[in-house]
Amino acid sequence: MGAITFHVDAVLFDMDGTLVDSTAGVIGAWETFAETYPGLDVQKILSSSHGVRTVDNLRKYCGLTCEAELEREAGRFEEAIVTSSKANGGKGITLLPGVRSIIDELVPGRNNPKPCWAIVTSATRAYASAALEIAGIPTPDAFVTAEDVPQGKPYPDPYLLGAQKCGVPPEKCLVVEDAPAGVASGLAAGCAVIGLITSHSKEQMEAKHPTYLVGNLSSVSMKMGANGGIDVIVNID
Repeated sequence: MGAITFHVDAVLFDMDGTLVDSTAGVIGAWETFAETYPGLDVQKILSSSHGVRTVDNLRKYCGLTCEAELEREAGRFEEAIVTSSKANGGKGITLLPGVRSIIDELVPGRNNPKPCWAIVTSATRAYASAALEIAGIPTPDAFVTAEDVPQGKPYPDPYLLGAQKCGVPPEKCLVVEDAPAGVASGLAAGCAVIGLITSHSKEQMEAKHPTYLVGNLSSVSMKMGANGGIDVIVNID
């Protein structure tokens, strides 16, 4: 199909699976929790939990209902991601292909009063901040985490808040996502969505009908617009 070029007022990035790879850590965290909560089917959970808030996954798979306990266990789970990602010689939390050049280009647009990009993650603020620091990604002023919204992805709340923090209407934003729940969230918010095939199959992603679908961010380039916003080029195979 070739290259598609367009302009948006802001880009709203998911984090895990979009900007950084924490797969080994997530697997390790669920295996650790299987020791506390016998009967967890880790492989089944991994196939459907990505992109969803930890508290929502723990509520669904571990049967937790107490909000205070959910918060404590979510913190323990996400600490386990960081620890497990480095276990047995693991590479830790790393950047995904194409991310470094995009972030380096967009760094000047990360600050208030009108940032042109945001990170919108289902992770807690503590874990997301740690993961970004490990991966060498500066935290933008427009930063949405699990605690900031009453309903996480696939509901539109996270990306609506991301657009609000950038000071632009959601229909003038581009969402970048690797999870079906995140694609659904971005589309429900009224944003265009680039889907990435980094954590799910092409078929799983196509089923959610993202605006564009590419392998990873190495197929995308972004530059700060001369008059604000971001110029985007998507190379479609």
